[in-house]
Amino acid sequence: QVQLVESGGGLVQPGGSLRLSCAASGRTFSAYAMGWFRQAPGKEREFVAARGWSGEIYYADSLKGRFTISRDNAKNTVYLQMNSLKPEDTAVYYCAASTRTDFGTLAARYSYWGQGTQVTVSS
Repeated sequence: QVQLVESGGGLVQPGGSLRLSCAASGRTFSAYAMGWFRQAPGKEREFVAARGWSGEIYYADSLKGRFTISRDNAKNTVYLQMNSLKPEDTAVYYCAASTRTDFGTLAARYSYWGQGTQVTVSS
């Protein structure tokens, strides 16, 4: 079992940056693949980025170059650096953890979820 708590969301102007954090507690953090997903109003939850325990990284194609996922196993924390933010990035961002080796980009492969943090990009 692992508990996840996101932070770092807020209101930012278009072109700005935010860094989201997800602190994990419970079982050994390094044993989990960690992912970020987001859900905008009226839309389905979509994959953003994921990073496995051995360093493999996945990004949503539309977000490559603007978003960066990283993890600090010593701090039991995963981060999502978001740059050049656009109004269409507005969503609730969720952190998720998976024990599967095929964790990938599908939400169904993640067993543990945080409560989400709101990101609003607006002038």
